[in-house]
Amino acid sequence: MRSIADQTDDELGGPGSVLVRQRRDHVELDRLLHELERTTGTAQEEVLGRIDRLVFSHAFAEETVLWPVIRRVLPDGDALTLQVEEEHQEVNELVTALERDGLDSPERSARLRRLVEVLREDVRDEEDVLFPRLQVVLGPEELRALGRRWELMRRISPTRPHPTVSRRPPGNALSGLPLSLVDRTRDLVDAGVRRAPERIAPAGRALSQGLAGVAGLIERIPLFRSGDGPPTSR
Repeated sequence: MRSIADQTDDELGGPGSVLVRQRRDHVELDRLLHELERTTGTAQEEVLGRIDRLVFSHAFAEETVLWPVIRRVLPDGDALTLQVEEEHQEVNELVTALERDGLDSPERSARLRRLVEVLREDVRDEEDVLFPRLQVVLGPEELRALGRRWELMRRISPTRPHPTVSRRPPGNALSGLPLSLVDRTRDLVDAGVRRAPERIAPAGRALSQGLAGVAGLIERIPLFRSGDGPPTSR
C-alpha cells in the first residue's frame, strides 16, 4: 500500500475524495507548522490560532464521520482509530495548556515542540497507514461521498481544544454544534480584539474568556462525554 502523499488526485478518487481533501489540509498544516517555528510572541500566538482552527475542525470531522466508517469496514479499525484518537487527545491537552499558561510559561517551548511532533506523527499515521487501508476497501464513488460528508461536518465543527469531550459517538456528534457556535463566536471576538483600539481590547478579551467558560461547561455535560473510553476519556 502506498502513502496517499505519493498518489495523484485521480488515484485517490478525484478532487472531491475524502483522501484528497484530507491531504490538502495536511499540506496547509505543514506550511503553518513551519511558520510557527519561525515566529515568537504575539505573532506566534496568531499562527497558533490559525493552526487551531484548521486542526480541531479537521479532527472533529474525522472522529464523527470517518472513524466510524473505518471501524465498520476494517477488521482492526478500532485499534487503528484509537491510536489517532490518542494523538488528537494529546493535541487537545497541549493546546489547552498553552492557552491557559500564556506566553511566559516556562513550559511553553517544550509544549510547542511536542505539539509539532504529535501533529506530524498524526499526519504520517493517517497518510501512510490509515487512509491506504481505507482506499483498499472503498471505491472512488464512496470516497467522494465520504468527502462530501466530511467537508460538511468540518464546516460546522469546533475550532478550539475540548479535551473533556468524547472522541467517539454519541458524545462527539451531539457536542459538535453547540461547541462550534461558541468557538466560532470566540474566533470573531478574538479577531476583533486584535484590530481594536487598546481602550476597547480588555472588554473583548473578557468576553472571549467568558465564552471559553461557557464552552468548558458545555463539554462537561455528561451526555457529551458519552461513548468514549480509556485511554482517551478524561
